[in-house]
Amino acid sequence: MPRAIRPFAFLVLTAILSIPAHAADRPLEGVRQVVFLGDSITYSGQYIEDIEAYLRLKNPILATEFLDLGLPSETVSGLSEPGHAGGQFPRPGLLERLDRVLAKLKPDLIIACYGMNDGIYYPLSEDRFGKYREGMTTLREKAAASGAKVLHLPPPVFDPVPIQANTLPAGLAEYRKPFEGYDTVLAHYSDWLLSQRANGWDVVDIHGPMKKLLDDRRAKDPKFRLAGDGVHIDATGHWLIAREVLRHWGVPESDLADNLTETFARFRNGPEVLKLVARKQGILKNAWLGETGHKRPGMAKGLPMEEANRKAGEIKAEIRSRLQGPR
Repeated sequence: MPRAIRPFAFLVLTAILSIPAHAADRPLEGVRQVVFLGDSITYSGQYIEDIEAYLRLKNPILATEFLDLGLPSETVSGLSEPGHAGGQFPRPGLLERLDRVLAKLKPDLIIACYGMNDGIYYPLSEDRFGKYREGMTTLREKAAASGAKVLHLPPPVFDPVPIQANTLPAGLAEYRKPFEGYDTVLAHYSDWLLSQRANGWDVVDIHGPMKKLLDDRRAKDPKFRLAGDGVHIDATGHWLIAREVLRHWGVPESDLADNLTETFARFRNGPEVLKLVARKQGILKNAWLGETGHKRPGMAKGLPMEEANRKAGEIKAEIRSRLQGPR
């Protein structure tokens, strides 16, 4: 007969068995639904696709849903500059639609990336900065009341170099083109958001790492760009955001290459899964934006939710088939 386990040994064994194996592989265990909120950078969705595809490849039984509810031109501050979009429409504000998003989607976690549009491309103003702080605080209060946690992403970098001829200097009364030093405004917003960690806010720095990458690469190649228009980052910029979020959730640094292609090539069917996730996200984001409503004209009309969910379900089945078997 096997020897009886002594009480102390039993406690040690129980403690060991209670530790989840590969906990970093399951950073969202217990989270049913993640909703991403933000402006056009979030709506483009690449960093969301990167995050979802990586986590599904790492943990094929992951049950979490990832929904992109970013809206181009949006602010959390409710502000809009004169003549926005050539005077066609003012910037939409998140708080106009937030209650509907929370009621219909009931997320467990919100990942919010705001700031790029909130300074409305003007020099720093305490009034505008105050509206940004108020909007962020209201977002958190409404999320908490609905039972959702919030993970904040500061604004990405504004790069004036590619659009130097279309920027304006400090000291003007009005800015129909971006202020050339606008990234100092975004850095100020980012620093404030990071300072809220002391108050228990969950914040992942993306502005600092993105600025460092841009400066380091440009020192070697003056023509290097992350955003051809100074705002809308490319695949490298989106992967940087995704990588910082994944690191924040405990994914080992050694698992995350600087290069998106290299990271996904390490997985069996990695690139294929990423493409399928992008297809699914493209269908669902437009459908959910239509379902929850917004005041931003010119958006693509999404499918009715029943049809969108059916098509997304078919793609999910394809994804699952590619997650089976060894890497």
